[in-house]
Amino acid sequence: MAGAFPRHEKSLEALRTRGRYRQLMPRDGHDFASNDYLGLAGSDVLRTAAADALARGVPVGAGGSRLLRGNDAEHQLLEAEAAEFFGTEAALFMGGGFNANQAIFSTLPQQGDLVLYDALIHASTHDGMRLGRAETLSFAHSDAEDAARVLKAWRTDGGQGQVWIAVEAVYSMDGDLAPLDALMALADAEGAVLVVDEAHSTGVFGDLGRGLAHEIAHRSNVLSLHTCGKALGASGALICGQRVLIETLINKARGFIFATAPSPLNAALVRAALQELQQNPGRREQAWQGITHAQGEAKRLCGLDGFQSQILPVVIGDDKRTMSLASAMQTRGYDIRGIRPPTVPRGTSRLRLSITLNTGAGVITRMFEDLAREMESAA
Repeated sequence: MAGAFPRHEKSLEALRTRGRYRQLMPRDGHDFASNDYLGLAGSDVLRTAAADALARGVPVGAGGSRLLRGNDAEHQLLEAEAAEFFGTEAALFMGGGFNANQAIFSTLPQQGDLVLYDALIHASTHDGMRLGRAETLSFAHSDAEDAARVLKAWRTDGGQGQVWIAVEAVYSMDGDLAPLDALMALADAEGAVLVVDEAHSTGVFGDLGRGLAHEIAHRSNVLSLHTCGKALGASGALICGQRVLIETLINKARGFIFATAPSPLNAALVRAALQELQQNPGRREQAWQGITHAQGEAKRLCGLDGFQSQILPVVIGDDKRTMSLASAMQTRGYDIRGIRPPTVPRGTSRLRLSITLNTGAGVITRMFEDLAREMESAA
């Protein structure tokens, strides 16, 4: 008997043939896959914070949107503390980074504006731009000169609106850093707003983990996004910037207005994570010891170099070979995942090695020793 959805079955079979079929996998083996960079997700810090919050009556669920009865004191305390910590006028807590990026780019750029985005910007930004009314143009990855060229051409063709420059501070699949100084100079020269997604830099980069853009976050033409489900160990996202932009999101962002508010308990956990960044800077320092060790071992044992962050991409190229190598490393006891298109450009499938406090130096060394063996045997 034929399936009820033959076109879907055919599409899935095509993914299997190309080595791009995705399926959910349980957590297993040493963590080289998560974004829990500071090891907070399963820590006593957040476990104790959860127990304390429940003991003082913080609700588990919000019960409604923030504009109805879902607005809890924990949400507002978190937003006030986050704005102070990240150095901005205001902050807005949302359910996740994907939703937050959608809200930003579907709401703030207006008709006649331009969103000028890095070619490797996250999928959530693309979805937000599709929902918005502004024009959109890309520039070559991390190339401020190309961004200036594209912007100038748009102005020459008659573009007169506000320009919003969209970048990631640390790129999630390449682990490289945005040239924020050059992009900030471009934004200043052109009266543009620089929108910085700090998802993979929050907690890891900047003074006390405030992110790569922390020195410019206070400026009127900067908007930053800090996700709470990576180094902060919880979930949700904080949009930080000028109060007028935050209030615009509250009043016009459909993903905020019509969504049930994030759990107040989760807001309490994010508050505890921000306090941990300030009270225990040694956690971030320890994370960087592991990152530096991993970068050194990658070069010594595998000849891999040029890494800038806690994200170490090992580009294989072929989809099936990438997944075969990932499977071999999983068999050896390492939770390493293969990343394929459309998450990364075609022909650049890779192992994305994530260095966290969940994995010690000895395990990191053994992993690279085993990776070198597997890469040699697969060559």
